[in-house]
Amino acid sequence: MTQPRRDFVKQAAAVGAASLAFHAPVSAAGAASVSGNEASDPPPLAPLPGPLQAVVQDEAYWSKVATQYPVTDAVINLEAGYFGIMAAPVLAAHHRHVDRVNRESSYFARRAYPPILMQARDAVAQFVGAKPTEIVLSRGATEALQALITQYRGVKAGDTVLYADLDYNAMQWAMNALAAARGATVARLAIPEPATRENVLAAYAQALDAHPRTKLVLLTHCNNKTGLIIPVQEIAALAKARGADVVVDAAHSFGQVPLTVRDLGADFVGLNLHKWIGAPVGAGAMYIREGRFDAIDRMHADEAFPLTRIESRLHTGTTSFATVMTIPDAIAFQQSIGVPQKAARLRFLRDRWVHAVRDVPGVNILTPDAPALVGAITGFRLHGRGTKAANEAVAKTLLDEFGIFTFPRTGIAGGDCVRVTPTLFNTPAQLDTLAAALQVMAARG
Repeated sequence: MTQPRRDFVKQAAAVGAASLAFHAPVSAAGAASVSGNEASDPPPLAPLPGPLQAVVQDEAYWSKVATQYPVTDAVINLEAGYFGIMAAPVLAAHHRHVDRVNRESSYFARRAYPPILMQARDAVAQFVGAKPTEIVLSRGATEALQALITQYRGVKAGDTVLYADLDYNAMQWAMNALAAARGATVARLAIPEPATRENVLAAYAQALDAHPRTKLVLLTHCNNKTGLIIPVQEIAALAKARGADVVVDAAHSFGQVPLTVRDLGADFVGLNLHKWIGAPVGAGAMYIREGRFDAIDRMHADEAFPLTRIESRLHTGTTSFATVMTIPDAIAFQQSIGVPQKAARLRFLRDRWVHAVRDVPGVNILTPDAPALVGAITGFRLHGRGTKAANEAVAKTLLDEFGIFTFPRTGIAGGDCVRVTPTLFNTPAQLDTLAAALQVMAARG
């Protein structure tokens, strides 16, 4: 343990956290190391029965879950929002799939793979509550959303497209590109801070009223910057009543919170499979509701599929066969825990650190505690400092002094922040360590 970390332990004790000394993330038994060795023969899981309030605090069970994740012991990793690592059985399946593809080559790709691709698509459709014919696999939410936005046919010269400050930058750029190509206007709104269900709805209603020619609205369901979950279904209804369509960025939604595409109330959705569902990196999906295919142009005049097929709206070329083959394995692992149970555990871990520091002077939590408005992700600032440099410095201090990895986020109207994203391999004690570190840092001024 370095001297700064020894000092932190002493300081943490002074604020009532003496038992929260720096320690590494829970690792797969005998396998957690910087070298990335794999766990062997992890025990099988099943959803833990009982009231969720009791389930989330059953540390014996969640320790078993944590052993499914062979993680580095170099840091306490609280940046699970970038991508979700594969659990040990998913990783083992992925390796088997890679070996098969490499061994059988085009003989496999030409003959055996097409039905496997359809099985993976069907598994995703069932998981998200869609019809198989409404889903096409992508390499991520960004690819799916860029296609949905830039190929949307309902915007013409003089119309407006609308998005918010919290929307993902690449999706904002796609909306800008659509507007520029069609001679339309871009309207932007700032999500209120602090946010409530009521003031978020009011902000969108006001923006839609102020821009009556709005034809397309971008909505981010679970925000990647602050963690705010907005009431997408209600906002979509507001937009549709005014003649506007909605594209939903659900990159962080499925696998983090219980959800189906029907719950979003939107006809067009892009989502990830390599974040909270834990498939290999490079897996996502596009959803277009049945009956709305004609609203989205073919990709590059693609003639491989008829206009009646969603596949004609997204042509990625040759993708990673093994990645697609592993998607059902990742979904099966999620279901072995149970999405409601997982979501409750993630929220428990989030609340663990947030409730410990929300009233600490100088710690500004950017997401509310209302059950429907946040999941695992939460952003914060120290002493209201919203500059890029200030938040990069906060993340650096957390890593260098306390061994905690987080990440700064930009583009928020109220200023930059640091994002904290716990996941299933994290423990309550690790979130307590974060809380103690923030108390120490806030006290420095």
